[in-house]
Amino acid sequence: MPPDAASGTAAGAPLLVEIFTEELPPRALKRLGDAFCAGIVDGLRSRGLIDEGTRVDGFATPRRLAARVAAVAAMAADRVVEIKGPSVKVGLDEAGVPTQALLKWAGKQSAPIESLTRASDGKQECFWYRSTVRGESLDAVIDAVIEEALSKLPVPKAMQYQLADGRTTVSFVRPVHGLLVLHGARLLEASVLGLRSGRATHGHRFLSEGPIEIADAAAYEETLEARGRVLASFDARRARIESMLRERSAALDASLGDEAQVATLLEEVTALVEWPAVYVGEFEREFLQVPQECLILTMRTNQKYFPLFEPGGRLLPKFLIVSNMAVADPRFIIDGNQRVIRPRLADARFFFEQDKKTSLAARVGQLGSVVYHAKLGSQAERVERVRAIARDVATLLRADGALADRAALLAKADLLTGMVGEFPELQGVMGTYYARHDGEPEAVARAITEQYLPRFAGDALPATETGTVLALADKLETLAGMFGIGQQPTGDKDPFALRRHALGVIRMLVEHRLELPLNALVDAAFRAFGDRIAHAHAELETFFHERLAGYLRERGFATQEIAAVVDQRPAQLALVPAQLDAVREFSKLPEAQALAAANKRIVNILRKAGDGIGSAVDRTLFSEPAERALADRVAELKPQVDARMAAADFTGAMTLMAQAREAVDRFFDDVMVMADDPQVRANRLALLSGLRHLMNQVADISRLSSA
Repeated sequence: MPPDAASGTAAGAPLLVEIFTEELPPRALKRLGDAFCAGIVDGLRSRGLIDEGTRVDGFATPRRLAARVAAVAAMAADRVVEIKGPSVKVGLDEAGVPTQALLKWAGKQSAPIESLTRASDGKQECFWYRSTVRGESLDAVIDAVIEEALSKLPVPKAMQYQLADGRTTVSFVRPVHGLLVLHGARLLEASVLGLRSGRATHGHRFLSEGPIEIADAAAYEETLEARGRVLASFDARRARIESMLRERSAALDASLGDEAQVATLLEEVTALVEWPAVYVGEFEREFLQVPQECLILTMRTNQKYFPLFEPGGRLLPKFLIVSNMAVADPRFIIDGNQRVIRPRLADARFFFEQDKKTSLAARVGQLGSVVYHAKLGSQAERVERVRAIARDVATLLRADGALADRAALLAKADLLTGMVGEFPELQGVMGTYYARHDGEPEAVARAITEQYLPRFAGDALPATETGTVLALADKLETLAGMFGIGQQPTGDKDPFALRRHALGVIRMLVEHRLELPLNALVDAAFRAFGDRIAHAHAELETFFHERLAGYLRERGFATQEIAAVVDQRPAQLALVPAQLDAVREFSKLPEAQALAAANKRIVNILRKAGDGIGSAVDRTLFSEPAERALADRVAELKPQVDARMAAADFTGAMTLMAQAREAVDRFFDDVMVMADDPQVRANRLALLSGLRHLMNQVADISRLSSA
């Protein structure tokens, strides 16, 4: 029996588990910390040691992962377990004698036959075995709980290392040097990753005086902060860093720039420091002659600095340093960081000046020596395909084809520049700067940057006409090429980001309201490849419509509504949101469900009829008033619906169809569609076929039927 378990003095105490390591991967630290907490909680909950909703506090610093779970019992309560066995029909023969199936199952449970009960599982009567499982002690299971939590961590790449004994090899994301496990004030004996638990941890590498004894799990973070100069909570550390950054930038009448990029960098620097301090660094104003994107990138990416900006967005020759050393006199820290940044800014200036000596147009020929894809040729070949697609898209849009062609010709030339070679993230951006330096038209220069938009979900779309044409052409070429060589995404694997490219095309068509037929765009893309690849038109269009359905779900449309429109494979994606709005309004009408059910019935009738549908309606074959009335109603509504469709008034077109309900209901009540006379039958099927076409021009309303 574990200490205090009988008396219950440790029952309901907080449990603290800390793994002390060498420096963990900063970009993975937050995920590792969250996963470690979740794993500990799952292990305790599955063993009945905590209640649902028990509070957990997570801690993650560059050298530790820790979790503290409130109110963890020292001993789990006994619990009753019910196990379902065979059905009574299977378990007993005709004479009511247990069958071999029941005997084997009972033996597997170590259950006497007479201890089994009979009860329904909701479908049939079954045998059940009820047993009481003794509760486990926290001391007995703590090793397994920690090991399970560690095994579930999203480790980017595990490493193997030897323990101090020189013989034992273990595997973890980084070498582990300490294990702390406390239940309240009590030390739990645990052994994980070759280490035995203690109550000591370590503080800041330089500001702490040595090992720190943790007296009680509840005092963990306060002790680390006071004696170890460590802010153990990732979220608290991030909040403190952000507050200091905002205060410093405001004092300088400056801003931190793009909030999304600030958030990403903030997450990373939080994973690099334990006791943060923020200092101001400076660099020579002459470096501002270099495009500020280059300077910003090298500061954020290479040095983890926060650039500072004027209120208008122009870069200042200042930056903020998030240091792991809070000291009274930071002059040496600031000076050291300034000395580090200057050579990087000088490199950026050198690349920029050298690159300007050769125009983008002069670089295009060199793209022939750059491989794009083994099966799709060089970048030069790709450029020619993008040019062809861009010219076709420009024609469809009635845009300036000459500008689109020039932009496509120069679009990839900056890949050969020194700056993009050093900072691949700047492709397109540098092309715009160099195109302006070369005297290219502004539309061409801006398009070179905009060709890559949108780069991610929620990113901005191209703002210019030429940029939109080029972005469409670039993405369509990639999609057609990869589909043509059989490189479609499978499962969660999408190495060429084809889903992102397709979503980018969809967003441009829908959000810019570009009435470009999808099939015409796909045709233009495959035509640019000639006979080099298989022409997978249908597969690519299906891929677009699948991505369109997901995009529309994110915009709040219901699955039924989306299916009604998208399953008809619309060519004009720009019109789809308006069609969905019309479907939503139609669904509110009292006639909607009846017409949807009737439409579903028509679909089934026509499917079964096959080739027996007449080519046209012959009114001389009508014998029932109800079929004449329906034909009259269709003839009356058709020109009105056609006029609404021509005006893209989809709501008006669908609302008109509500007027057909009475005639449709009467037809199905009074008329036998599948008449014995083949001519009459074919004529009635032709009438229903015309009705279905009229009703479904906006959407397949049969998909709205709840029947």
